[in-house]
Amino acid sequence: MPPTRPSAVPPQGDTGARADAYATAPLLNCLLREVARPVPGAGEPRVYRLPSGERLLRVRGGRRPAAPEVNAGGTWHRVGHAELVKLVAEELQAHTGLSNPELPAEMADSRDAVAALLTARDRTTPPDDPYRRSEQSLLTGHPYHPAPKARGGGPVAAWLPYAPEAYAAFPLVLLGVREDAVAEEGDVSALDAFGTAPPGYQLLPAHPWQLDLVGPSLTDAFADGRLIRLGTTAFDTWPTAAIRTLYAPEHDLFVKFSLDVRITNDVRRLWRHDLLKLRRTNTAVSAAAPSVTPGAWLSDRGYRTADFAFEELAVLVRDGLHTHLAPGTTPLLAAALVESFDDTPLDGLHDPAAWWTAYLRAVVPPTLELFARHGVVIEAHLQNCLIAVDATGTPVQALFRDAEGVKLLPEVSRAAGWERLVYCLVVNHLVEIAEALCERHPDLDPWPAVRTAFERQSLRLDLPEATALLTAPTLPGKTNLLLRWTGADGADARYLPLPNPLRAR
Repeated sequence: MPPTRPSAVPPQGDTGARADAYATAPLLNCLLREVARPVPGAGEPRVYRLPSGERLLRVRGGRRPAAPEVNAGGTWHRVGHAELVKLVAEELQAHTGLSNPELPAEMADSRDAVAALLTARDRTTPPDDPYRRSEQSLLTGHPYHPAPKARGGGPVAAWLPYAPEAYAAFPLVLLGVREDAVAEEGDVSALDAFGTAPPGYQLLPAHPWQLDLVGPSLTDAFADGRLIRLGTTAFDTWPTAAIRTLYAPEHDLFVKFSLDVRITNDVRRLWRHDLLKLRRTNTAVSAAAPSVTPGAWLSDRGYRTADFAFEELAVLVRDGLHTHLAPGTTPLLAAALVESFDDTPLDGLHDPAAWWTAYLRAVVPPTLELFARHGVVIEAHLQNCLIAVDATGTPVQALFRDAEGVKLLPEVSRAAGWERLVYCLVVNHLVEIAEALCERHPDLDPWPAVRTAFERQSLRLDLPEATALLTAPTLPGKTNLLLRWTGADGADARYLPLPNPLRAR
Protein backbone atom coordinates (compact mmCIF):
# COMPACT_ATOMS: atom_id res chain seq x y z
CA MET A 1 0.00 0.00 0.00
CA PRO A 2 1.46 3.43 -0.88
CA PRO A 3 2.31 5.66 2.07
CA THR A 4 -0.43 8.05 3.08
CA ARG A 5 1.74 10.43 5.07
CA PRO A 6 3.31 13.36 3.19
CA SER A 7 6.51 12.16 1.57
CA ALA A 8 8.43 14.91 3.38
CA VAL A 9 7.81 13.34 6.80
CA PRO A 10 10.01 10.52 8.14
CA PRO A 11 7.95 7.46 9.07
CA GLN A 12 9.59 7.42 12.49
CA GLY A 13 12.45 9.05 14.33
CA ASP A 14 12.85 11.97 16.65
CA THR A 15 9.98 14.39 17.09
CA GLY A 16 12.05 17.39 16.05
CA ALA A 17 12.86 15.95 12.62
CA ARG A 18 9.22 15.03 12.03
CA ALA A 19 8.04 18.49 13.12
CA ASP A 20 10.59 20.14 10.84
CA ALA A 21 9.34 18.09 7.90
CA TYR A 22 5.67 18.87 8.53
CA ALA A 23 6.40 22.58 8.93
CA THR A 24 8.83 22.84 6.02
CA ALA A 25 6.51 21.50 3.31
CA PRO A 26 3.82 24.24 3.38
CA LEU A 27 6.42 26.99 3.83
CA LEU A 28 8.28 25.75 0.76
CA ASN A 29 5.00 25.54 -1.16
CA CYS A 30 4.36 29.21 -0.43
CA LEU A 31 7.88 30.29 -1.32
CA LEU A 32 7.91 28.36 -4.59
CA ARG A 33 4.43 29.47 -5.64
CA GLU A 34 4.68 33.15 -4.74
CA VAL A 35 8.21 34.48 -5.17
CA ALA A 36 10.70 31.86 -6.42
CA ARG A 37 11.24 31.30 -10.12
CA PRO A 38 12.03 27.87 -11.60
CA VAL A 39 15.35 27.44 -13.37
CA PRO A 40 14.61 26.02 -16.84
CA GLY A 41 15.78 22.49 -17.53
CA ALA A 42 16.81 21.78 -13.94
CA GLY A 43 14.96 18.46 -13.76
CA GLU A 44 14.75 16.62 -10.43
CA PRO A 45 15.48 17.89 -7.84
CA ARG A 46 13.76 21.08 -8.91
CA VAL A 47 15.85 24.27 -8.80
CA TYR A 48 14.53 27.80 -8.23
CA ARG A 49 16.07 31.26 -8.22
CA LEU A 50 15.15 33.34 -5.18
CA PRO A 51 14.18 37.04 -5.38
CA SER A 52 17.46 38.46 -4.10
CA GLY A 53 19.19 36.89 -7.11
CA GLU A 54 22.02 35.73 -4.87
CA ARG A 55 20.73 32.25 -4.01
CA LEU A 56 19.37 29.15 -5.66
CA LEU A 57 17.04 26.74 -3.89
CA ARG A 58 16.46 23.12 -4.79
CA VAL A 59 13.87 20.75 -3.40
CA ARG A 60 12.73 17.18 -3.77
CA GLY A 61 9.24 15.76 -3.79
CA GLY A 62 6.01 16.84 -5.45
CA ARG A 63 3.02 18.46 -3.75
CA ARG A 64 4.81 18.37 -0.37
CA PRO A 65 8.36 19.54 -1.18
CA ALA A 66 11.15 18.35 1.09
CA ALA A 67 14.89 18.39 1.71
CA PRO A 68 15.56 22.05 0.79
CA GLU A 69 19.11 22.95 -0.20
CA VAL A 70 20.57 26.40 -0.87
CA ASN A 71 23.41 27.39 -3.16
CA ALA A 72 24.86 30.82 -2.45
CA GLY A 73 28.45 30.39 -3.61
CA GLY A 74 28.72 27.32 -5.76
CA THR A 75 28.03 24.75 -3.04
CA TRP A 76 24.72 23.19 -2.06
CA HIS A 77 23.92 22.74 1.62
CA ARG A 78 20.83 21.49 3.43
CA VAL A 79 18.73 23.93 5.44
CA GLY A 80 16.53 22.98 8.36
CA HIS A 81 13.27 24.71 9.24
CA ALA A 82 14.87 27.42 11.41
CA GLU A 83 17.36 28.35 8.69
CA LEU A 84 14.60 28.23 6.07
CA VAL A 85 12.54 30.72 8.09
CA LYS A 86 15.53 33.08 8.20
CA LEU A 87 16.09 32.65 4.46
CA VAL A 88 12.41 33.30 3.66
CA ALA A 89 12.43 36.50 5.73
CA GLU A 90 15.53 37.78 3.93
CA GLU A 91 14.13 36.96 0.52
CA LEU A 92 10.75 38.54 1.24
CA GLN A 93 12.41 41.72 2.43
CA ALA A 94 14.41 41.79 -0.81
CA HIS A 95 11.24 41.11 -2.82
CA THR A 96 8.92 43.62 -1.11
CA GLY A 97 11.21 46.17 0.50
CA LEU A 98 9.31 45.56 3.76
CA SER A 99 10.34 43.98 7.03
CA ASN A 100 8.07 41.89 9.26
CA PRO A 101 9.38 40.48 12.55
CA GLU A 102 6.01 38.92 13.42
CA LEU A 103 5.72 36.37 10.63
CA PRO A 104 9.04 34.56 11.30
CA ALA A 105 7.92 34.18 14.92
CA GLU A 106 4.62 32.70 13.69
CA MET A 107 6.50 30.26 11.46
CA ALA A 108 8.60 29.11 14.42
CA ASP A 109 5.48 28.87 16.60
CA SER A 110 3.79 26.74 13.95
CA ARG A 111 6.70 24.31 13.87
CA ASP A 112 6.86 24.11 17.66
CA ALA A 113 3.11 23.49 17.78
CA VAL A 114 3.53 20.54 15.43
CA ALA A 115 6.23 19.13 17.72
CA ALA A 116 3.87 19.41 20.69
CA LEU A 117 1.07 17.76 18.71
CA LEU A 118 3.29 14.90 17.62
CA THR A 119 4.37 14.29 21.22
CA ALA A 120 0.74 14.28 22.35
CA ARG A 121 -0.28 11.90 19.56
CA ASP A 122 2.47 9.46 20.43
CA ARG A 123 0.76 8.81 23.77
CA THR A 124 -2.88 9.07 22.64
CA THR A 125 -5.11 6.56 20.86
CA PRO A 126 -6.86 7.92 17.77
CA PRO A 127 -10.67 8.06 18.01
CA ASP A 128 -12.66 5.14 16.65
CA ASP A 129 -15.21 7.29 14.80
CA PRO A 130 -13.91 7.78 11.23
CA TYR A 131 -15.58 11.17 10.89
CA ARG A 132 -13.97 12.49 14.06
CA ARG A 133 -10.66 10.93 13.04
CA SER A 134 -10.80 12.77 9.72
CA GLU A 135 -11.58 16.15 11.33
CA GLN A 136 -8.72 15.72 13.80
CA SER A 137 -6.10 14.43 11.38
CA LEU A 138 -4.57 17.62 9.99
CA LEU A 139 -0.95 17.84 11.13
CA THR A 140 0.14 19.77 8.04
CA GLY A 141 -2.96 21.95 7.80
CA HIS A 142 -3.26 24.47 4.99
CA PRO A 143 -0.70 23.24 2.43
CA TYR A 144 -0.04 26.79 1.14
CA HIS A 145 0.30 28.78 4.34
CA PRO A 146 3.65 29.68 5.95
CA ALA A 147 2.47 29.03 9.53
CA PRO A 148 -0.61 26.77 9.35
CA LYS A 149 -0.31 25.44 12.91
CA ALA A 150 0.59 28.62 14.81
CA ARG A 151 -1.35 29.00 18.04
CA GLY A 152 -0.75 32.64 18.89
CA GLY A 153 2.62 32.11 20.55
CA GLY A 154 1.04 31.06 23.84
CA PRO A 155 2.36 28.28 26.08
CA VAL A 156 1.57 24.75 24.93
CA ALA A 157 -0.29 23.99 28.16
CA ALA A 158 -2.79 26.77 27.33
CA TRP A 159 -3.95 25.35 24.00
CA LEU A 160 -3.01 21.66 23.78
CA PRO A 161 -6.04 20.44 25.79
CA TYR A 162 -8.27 21.95 23.08
CA ALA A 163 -6.32 20.91 19.97
CA PRO A 164 -8.13 18.74 17.41
CA GLU A 165 -4.80 17.38 16.17
CA ALA A 166 -4.20 15.92 19.66
CA TYR A 167 -7.62 14.19 19.56
CA ALA A 168 -9.00 16.51 22.24
CA ALA A 169 -12.49 16.26 23.71
CA PHE A 170 -13.75 18.36 26.61
CA PRO A 171 -16.89 19.81 28.20
CA LEU A 172 -17.97 23.38 27.57
CA VAL A 173 -18.06 25.98 30.31
CA LEU A 174 -21.61 27.05 31.08
CA LEU A 175 -22.29 30.70 31.82
CA GLY A 176 -25.52 32.45 32.67
CA VAL A 177 -26.16 35.85 31.10
CA ARG A 178 -28.70 38.13 32.72
CA GLU A 179 -31.71 38.29 30.42
CA ASP A 180 -31.51 42.06 29.92
CA ALA A 181 -27.93 41.63 28.62
CA VAL A 182 -28.57 38.83 26.12
CA ALA A 183 -28.07 39.53 22.42
CA GLU A 184 -29.19 36.87 19.96
CA GLU A 185 -30.57 36.32 16.49
CA GLY A 186 -32.02 33.30 14.77
CA ASP A 187 -32.97 29.95 16.28
CA VAL A 188 -30.53 29.16 19.08
CA SER A 189 -32.98 27.25 21.27
CA ALA A 190 -30.80 24.13 21.01
CA LEU A 191 -28.34 25.77 23.41
CA ASP A 192 -30.90 25.64 26.21
CA ALA A 193 -30.59 21.84 26.28
CA PHE A 194 -26.91 22.10 27.26
CA GLY A 195 -27.76 22.83 30.92
CA THR A 196 -30.05 24.83 33.18
CA ALA A 197 -29.95 28.56 33.85
CA PRO A 198 -31.55 30.08 36.97
CA PRO A 199 -34.55 32.46 36.70
CA GLY A 200 -33.60 35.77 35.12
CA TYR A 201 -30.68 34.29 33.15
CA GLN A 202 -30.13 32.56 29.82
CA LEU A 203 -27.62 29.81 29.20
CA LEU A 204 -24.45 30.74 27.32
CA PRO A 205 -21.92 27.97 26.59
CA ALA A 206 -18.31 29.12 26.38
CA HIS A 207 -15.14 27.61 24.95
CA PRO A 208 -12.80 27.13 27.95
CA TRP A 209 -9.72 28.34 26.05
CA GLN A 210 -11.52 31.50 24.92
CA LEU A 211 -12.74 32.12 28.45
CA ASP A 212 -9.16 31.85 29.69
CA LEU A 213 -8.07 34.38 27.06
CA VAL A 214 -10.75 37.02 27.73
CA GLY A 215 -11.49 36.29 31.38
CA PRO A 216 -9.79 39.41 32.81
CA SER A 217 -12.05 41.67 30.73
CA LEU A 218 -15.15 40.06 32.28
CA THR A 219 -14.30 40.74 35.93
CA ASP A 220 -16.86 43.54 36.31
CA ALA A 221 -19.61 41.48 34.64
CA PHE A 222 -19.09 38.62 37.07
CA ALA A 223 -18.92 41.05 39.99
CA ASP A 224 -22.20 42.83 39.23
CA GLY A 225 -24.14 39.70 38.29
CA ARG A 226 -24.57 40.25 34.58
CA LEU A 227 -22.61 37.01 34.17
CA ILE A 228 -22.54 33.95 36.41
CA ARG A 229 -20.74 30.60 36.28
CA LEU A 230 -22.89 27.48 36.07
CA GLY A 231 -20.28 24.74 35.85
CA THR A 232 -19.70 22.67 32.72
CA THR A 233 -21.74 20.53 30.35
CA ALA A 234 -22.45 16.95 31.36
CA PHE A 235 -21.15 15.83 27.96
CA ASP A 236 -17.95 16.27 25.98
CA THR A 237 -17.60 18.14 22.73
CA TRP A 238 -14.71 17.70 20.36
CA PRO A 239 -12.99 20.25 18.12
CA THR A 240 -13.21 19.95 14.36
CA ALA A 241 -10.39 20.94 12.04
CA ALA A 242 -11.57 24.55 12.41
CA ILE A 243 -10.39 24.42 16.08
CA ARG A 244 -13.01 26.84 17.41
CA THR A 245 -15.93 24.89 15.92
CA LEU A 246 -16.89 21.98 18.16
CA TYR A 247 -19.18 19.03 17.60
CA ALA A 248 -21.55 17.89 20.35
CA PRO A 249 -22.40 14.34 19.22
CA GLU A 250 -25.00 13.75 21.94
CA HIS A 251 -26.97 16.70 20.56
CA ASP A 252 -25.85 16.31 16.92
CA LEU A 253 -24.98 20.00 16.86
CA PHE A 254 -22.00 22.15 15.95
CA VAL A 255 -21.16 25.25 17.99
CA LYS A 256 -18.67 27.87 16.84
CA PHE A 257 -16.95 30.31 19.18
CA SER A 258 -14.72 33.31 19.09
CA LEU A 259 -11.08 32.54 19.72
CA ASP A 260 -8.79 35.50 20.27
CA VAL A 261 -5.82 33.80 18.61
CA ARG A 262 -4.40 34.29 15.12
CA ILE A 263 -4.80 31.03 13.22
CA THR A 264 -3.58 31.18 9.60
CA ASN A 265 -4.57 34.63 8.31
CA ASP A 266 -7.06 35.81 10.93
CA VAL A 267 -7.68 36.39 14.58
CA ARG A 268 -10.58 33.98 14.88
CA ARG A 269 -13.24 36.09 16.48
CA LEU A 270 -16.89 35.99 15.57
CA TRP A 271 -16.76 39.59 14.45
CA ARG A 272 -19.83 41.75 14.99
CA HIS A 273 -20.14 42.71 11.33
CA ASP A 274 -20.07 39.05 10.29
CA LEU A 275 -22.65 38.05 12.87
CA LEU A 276 -24.98 40.87 11.87
CA LYS A 277 -24.99 39.78 8.22
CA LEU A 278 -25.12 36.07 9.07
CA ARG A 279 -28.90 35.75 8.93
CA ARG A 280 -29.14 37.22 5.44
CA THR A 281 -26.26 35.14 4.10
CA ASN A 282 -27.29 31.86 5.68
CA THR A 283 -30.92 32.38 4.64
CA ALA A 284 -29.86 32.78 1.02
CA VAL A 285 -27.87 29.53 1.04
CA SER A 286 -30.48 27.61 3.04
CA ALA A 287 -33.22 28.66 0.62
CA ALA A 288 -31.21 27.52 -2.39
CA ALA A 289 -29.63 24.36 -1.00
CA PRO A 290 -32.66 22.00 -1.03
CA SER A 291 -32.88 22.30 -4.81
CA VAL A 292 -29.19 21.50 -5.24
CA THR A 293 -28.45 17.79 -5.23
CA PRO A 294 -26.49 15.84 -4.17
CA GLY A 295 -25.14 18.63 -2.00
CA ALA A 296 -26.35 19.66 1.45
CA TRP A 297 -25.86 22.80 3.54
CA LEU A 298 -25.18 22.78 7.28
CA SER A 299 -27.15 25.85 8.28
CA ASP A 300 -25.75 28.45 10.67
CA ARG A 301 -29.00 28.91 12.56
CA GLY A 302 -28.11 31.94 14.66
CA TYR A 303 -25.99 33.22 17.53
CA ARG A 304 -26.25 34.11 21.18
CA THR A 305 -23.95 36.36 23.17
CA ALA A 306 -23.79 39.04 25.87
CA ASP A 307 -24.26 42.64 24.74
CA PHE A 308 -21.33 43.79 26.89
CA ALA A 309 -18.97 41.20 25.33
CA PHE A 310 -20.61 40.80 21.94
CA GLU A 311 -17.70 39.28 20.03
CA GLU A 312 -15.78 37.81 22.96
CA LEU A 313 -18.57 35.50 24.18
CA ALA A 314 -20.48 34.85 20.97
CA VAL A 315 -21.53 31.29 20.16
CA LEU A 316 -22.94 30.31 16.78
CA VAL A 317 -25.28 27.34 16.38
CA ARG A 318 -24.86 25.14 13.30
CA ASP A 319 -26.87 22.16 12.05
CA GLY A 320 -25.59 18.73 12.89
CA LEU A 321 -25.10 15.90 10.43
CA HIS A 322 -27.84 13.35 10.83
CA THR A 323 -30.71 15.15 9.11
CA HIS A 324 -28.53 15.94 6.09
CA LEU A 325 -26.51 12.78 5.50
CA ALA A 326 -27.54 10.39 2.75
CA PRO A 327 -28.67 7.06 4.31
CA GLY A 328 -25.90 4.56 4.96
CA THR A 329 -23.05 7.02 4.43
CA THR A 330 -20.16 8.21 6.58
CA PRO A 331 -18.97 11.83 6.42
CA LEU A 332 -15.26 12.57 6.06
CA LEU A 333 -13.50 15.92 6.00
CA ALA A 334 -12.25 16.58 2.47
CA ALA A 335 -8.99 18.05 3.80
CA ALA A 336 -8.24 14.76 5.53
CA LEU A 337 -8.12 12.97 2.18
CA VAL A 338 -4.92 14.82 1.30
CA GLU A 339 -3.29 14.08 4.66
CA SER A 340 -2.62 10.87 6.53
CA PHE A 341 -5.42 9.34 8.55
CA ASP A 342 -6.33 5.73 9.20
CA ASP A 343 -8.70 4.10 6.74
CA THR A 344 -8.77 6.92 4.21
CA PRO A 345 -10.77 5.74 1.18
CA LEU A 346 -7.90 6.79 -1.09
CA ASP A 347 -5.89 3.80 0.05
CA GLY A 348 -6.65 0.51 -1.62
CA LEU A 349 -8.79 1.85 -4.47
CA HIS A 350 -9.33 -0.73 -7.20
CA ASP A 351 -10.81 1.75 -9.69
CA PRO A 352 -9.43 5.23 -8.96
CA ALA A 353 -11.00 6.71 -12.11
CA ALA A 354 -14.49 5.64 -11.03
CA TRP A 355 -13.89 6.94 -7.50
CA TRP A 356 -12.73 10.30 -8.89
CA THR A 357 -15.75 10.57 -11.17
CA ALA A 358 -18.02 9.94 -8.20
CA TYR A 359 -16.15 12.55 -6.17
CA LEU A 360 -16.58 15.17 -8.88
CA ARG A 361 -20.27 14.28 -9.23
CA ALA A 362 -20.74 15.00 -5.51
CA VAL A 363 -18.79 18.27 -5.30
CA VAL A 364 -18.90 20.14 -8.61
CA PRO A 365 -22.62 20.32 -9.60
CA PRO A 366 -23.96 21.78 -6.32
CA THR A 367 -21.19 24.37 -6.07
CA LEU A 368 -21.69 25.60 -9.63
CA GLU A 369 -25.48 25.51 -9.39
CA LEU A 370 -25.51 27.68 -6.27
CA PHE A 371 -23.48 30.24 -8.21
CA ALA A 372 -25.28 30.05 -11.55
CA ARG A 373 -28.90 29.88 -10.39
CA HIS A 374 -28.84 31.53 -6.99
CA GLY A 375 -25.90 33.97 -7.00
CA VAL A 376 -24.33 32.23 -3.99
CA VAL A 377 -20.57 31.75 -3.72
CA ILE A 378 -19.76 29.18 -1.07
CA GLU A 379 -16.22 28.60 0.13
CA ALA A 380 -15.99 25.04 -1.18
CA HIS A 381 -12.43 24.58 0.01
CA LEU A 382 -11.07 21.47 1.69
CA GLN A 383 -11.87 22.42 5.29
CA ASN A 384 -15.43 23.56 4.53
CA CYS A 385 -16.48 20.42 2.69
CA LEU A 386 -17.44 17.03 4.07
CA ILE A 387 -17.63 14.07 1.71
CA ALA A 388 -20.17 11.37 2.57
CA VAL A 389 -18.98 7.97 1.38
CA ASP A 390 -20.84 4.65 1.20
CA ALA A 391 -19.72 1.33 2.67
CA THR A 392 -17.21 0.87 -0.19
CA GLY A 393 -15.66 4.33 0.34
CA THR A 394 -17.26 5.74 -2.80
CA PRO A 395 -18.29 9.43 -2.60
CA VAL A 396 -22.05 9.93 -2.59
CA GLN A 397 -22.69 13.44 -1.31
CA ALA A 398 -20.97 16.71 -0.37
CA LEU A 399 -21.95 18.68 2.71
CA PHE A 400 -20.88 22.32 2.81
CA ARG A 401 -20.56 24.62 5.82
CA ASP A 402 -19.63 28.09 7.10
CA ALA A 403 -21.91 30.96 6.13
CA GLU A 404 -19.29 33.43 7.39
CA GLY A 405 -17.27 32.90 4.20
CA VAL A 406 -20.20 32.97 1.77
CA LYS A 407 -20.41 35.78 -0.80
CA LEU A 408 -23.65 36.84 -2.48
CA LEU A 409 -24.15 38.40 -5.89
CA PRO A 410 -24.45 41.29 -6.53
CA GLU A 411 -22.93 42.29 -3.17
CA VAL A 412 -19.72 41.18 -4.82
CA SER A 413 -19.31 41.38 -8.56
CA ARG A 414 -19.92 38.28 -10.64
CA ALA A 415 -16.26 38.29 -11.76
CA ALA A 416 -14.97 38.53 -8.19
CA GLY A 417 -17.38 35.85 -7.04
CA TRP A 418 -16.33 33.49 -9.82
CA GLU A 419 -12.64 34.06 -9.08
CA ARG A 420 -13.25 33.20 -5.43
CA LEU A 421 -15.23 30.10 -6.40
CA VAL A 422 -12.50 28.88 -8.75
CA TYR A 423 -9.81 29.39 -6.14
CA CYS A 424 -11.73 27.54 -3.41
CA LEU A 425 -13.18 24.74 -5.52
CA VAL A 426 -10.45 24.09 -8.07
CA VAL A 427 -7.11 25.33 -6.71
CA ASN A 428 -7.63 24.72 -3.01
CA HIS A 429 -9.79 21.61 -3.35
CA LEU A 430 -9.82 19.60 -6.59
CA VAL A 431 -6.13 20.10 -7.40
CA GLU A 432 -5.16 18.84 -3.95
CA ILE A 433 -7.42 15.77 -4.08
CA ALA A 434 -6.27 14.98 -7.62
CA GLU A 435 -2.61 15.15 -6.67
CA ALA A 436 -3.13 12.96 -3.61
CA LEU A 437 -4.93 10.43 -5.82
CA CYS A 438 -2.17 10.51 -8.42
CA GLU A 439 0.50 9.86 -5.79
CA ARG A 440 -1.15 6.49 -5.23
CA HIS A 441 -2.05 5.91 -8.89
CA PRO A 442 0.61 7.54 -11.10
CA ASP A 443 -1.02 6.28 -14.31
CA LEU A 444 -4.23 8.21 -13.63
CA ASP A 445 -4.82 11.44 -15.52
CA PRO A 446 -7.47 13.18 -13.38
CA TRP A 447 -8.10 16.20 -15.59
CA PRO A 448 -10.23 14.81 -18.45
CA ALA A 449 -12.88 13.86 -15.87
CA VAL A 450 -12.76 17.36 -14.36
CA ARG A 451 -13.15 18.94 -17.80
CA THR A 452 -16.12 16.69 -18.50
CA ALA A 453 -17.72 17.64 -15.18
CA PHE A 454 -17.38 21.37 -15.92
CA GLU A 455 -18.56 20.97 -19.51
CA ARG A 456 -21.72 19.21 -18.36
CA GLN A 457 -22.50 21.84 -15.77
CA SER A 458 -21.81 24.64 -18.21
CA LEU A 459 -24.46 23.21 -20.56
CA ARG A 460 -26.92 22.34 -17.80
CA LEU A 461 -26.66 25.71 -16.06
CA ASP A 462 -25.90 27.94 -19.05
CA LEU A 463 -22.73 28.99 -17.26
CA PRO A 464 -20.27 30.56 -19.72
CA GLU A 465 -17.64 31.04 -17.00
CA ALA A 466 -17.32 27.27 -16.69
CA THR A 467 -16.76 26.94 -20.42
CA ALA A 468 -14.18 29.72 -20.42
CA LEU A 469 -12.34 28.09 -17.53
CA LEU A 470 -11.51 25.09 -19.71
CA THR A 471 -9.46 27.22 -22.10
CA ALA A 472 -8.08 29.77 -19.63
CA PRO A 473 -4.28 29.61 -19.40
CA THR A 474 -4.22 30.24 -15.66
CA LEU A 475 -6.09 29.79 -12.37
CA PRO A 476 -6.03 32.16 -9.37
CA GLY A 477 -3.71 31.13 -6.53
CA LYS A 478 -4.00 32.93 -3.20
CA THR A 479 -0.79 34.50 -1.92
CA ASN A 480 -0.91 33.69 1.78
CA LEU A 481 2.80 34.26 2.35
CA LEU A 482 2.80 37.74 0.81
CA LEU A 483 -0.52 38.61 2.46
CA ARG A 484 0.92 37.85 5.89
CA TRP A 485 4.29 39.46 5.15
CA THR A 486 2.72 42.74 4.00
CA GLY A 487 0.27 42.81 6.90
CA ALA A 488 -2.84 42.69 4.72
CA ASP A 489 -6.24 42.29 6.33
CA GLY A 490 -6.98 38.64 6.98
CA ALA A 491 -10.12 38.78 4.84
CA ASP A 492 -8.21 40.05 1.81
CA ALA A 493 -7.63 37.72 -1.09
CA ARG A 494 -4.93 38.52 -3.61
CA TYR A 495 -4.16 36.08 -6.35
CA LEU A 496 -1.37 35.25 -8.75
CA PRO A 497 -1.76 33.22 -11.94
CA LEU A 498 -1.07 29.48 -11.78
CA PRO A 499 -0.96 27.07 -14.73
CA ASN A 500 -4.43 25.70 -15.44
CA PRO A 501 -4.49 21.88 -15.48
CA LEU A 502 -8.07 21.91 -16.83
CA ARG A 503 -6.85 23.37 -20.11
CA ALA A 504 -6.70 20.63 -22.73
CA ARG A 505 -3.11 19.73 -23.55
